[in-house]
Amino acid sequence: MNDGDPRQQRILRQLLHDGALAVAGFGPGEPDLFAARLAVLDPAVDADGVVERIGLDLVANLWEHGWQPADAVHIVRRQGSARVTRLAVSLVLQQAVAADDHSRAPDEWRAQLDDLRGDADVPGDPTTSLIGRWARHEGLAAPAAWRDVLTVVARWAHVLPLTELCLPPSRWGRERVHSRASQHVDPRMMGRIRALLAKAESTEFPDEADALTAKAQELMTRYAVDSAVLEAGSGRSLADDVRARRVHMVQPYDDVKVQLLTVVARANGVRSVWHGEVGMATVVGLPVDLEMAELLFTSLLVQATRAMTETGRAGPAASRSASFRRSFLLAYATRIGERLEEARDAGTAEAEVDTGAALVPVLAARAQAVDEALAELFPDLRSVETRVSNARGWHAGRLAADHADLRPGRTEVRG
Repeated sequence: MNDGDPRQQRILRQLLHDGALAVAGFGPGEPDLFAARLAVLDPAVDADGVVERIGLDLVANLWEHGWQPADAVHIVRRQGSARVTRLAVSLVLQQAVAADDHSRAPDEWRAQLDDLRGDADVPGDPTTSLIGRWARHEGLAAPAAWRDVLTVVARWAHVLPLTELCLPPSRWGRERVHSRASQHVDPRMMGRIRALLAKAESTEFPDEADALTAKAQELMTRYAVDSAVLEAGSGRSLADDVRARRVHMVQPYDDVKVQLLTVVARANGVRSVWHGEVGMATVVGLPVDLEMAELLFTSLLVQATRAMTETGRAGPAASRSASFRRSFLLAYATRIGERLEEARDAGTAEAEVDTGAALVPVLAARAQAVDEALAELFPDLRSVETRVSNARGWHAGRLAADHADLRPGRTEVRG
């Protein structure tokens, strides 16, 4: 491809547009054929940096439609390979550098960019095209590289708007935006809880995992209760502290895994909304409750997946079918939800005795603040039902949930 040739660039843009439509299923033709034609036109893979500029524009457009850095990478990772994901990460980070986002971004935005930095490693001359450097670093032939580029463009060019959870970069000032003062989450306590849950997830001994997670849940509950009592006496409006963030579900069975998030969130004073088209859930709650709910959900999902895998390995072939596994995970979530409901009421009564405070009005005020924030963000919510298609999977899932580490009598507090 000749540098700066307007005609060649127009052809490239059109091929990129049509190829991305084919990847997304909105246009005729095979994506591999478009990739092959792009490889002939530009064998160096984005020699002029035209596609890099297109990619950066797509990223900036995502921000104007409610998306955030982790969301942009998730939608590519959800249906792409690891190397496609690395390209997406590199483009997101490049766009942040070009727009000087890191120096101006809110704390939560900066945290997402920092998390992504460990997944990006595209060495080479930064004055040349990022996409070309990525292709060479991955050791890709031009047709394969262009096929991956089409995948990223397709994922980002054809997305639905998301509810805006924070201001987009176009509405930031020249200086960094700090988060509003809110509930403080003690990093030392969170470190202790994470360490316990990590050990529970890694051990091969169920009794040890049960004891470790029981201790983690004990710390979580005590911390949540103490925080609720402390905040009740601060005089600050709870509405100012409610936050929303997204949780990204990994396929397969993401629409069933989210049921576990829903019940864990509800038991911890958090509300969740499922965006099935993009495999994400938005969780709304107070900072301490959000941290507790996400930690517990992550740990229980690991336990559920392990139990499901072990059941499939030990049972007949039917126990490894998709219908069995979907039913297993749904039953697991349903049973966990029942146990959390039982523990919540008993736990609230026990906490009242321990703290000497009337927790019912405190927790009711927290629930009202969260519900009001949820209604403001999502005024048109509706409920959906998930059907069970495999009775054996359902019963196996309930049995596994009974063996999980949420025992009756342990306190679960609803905010």
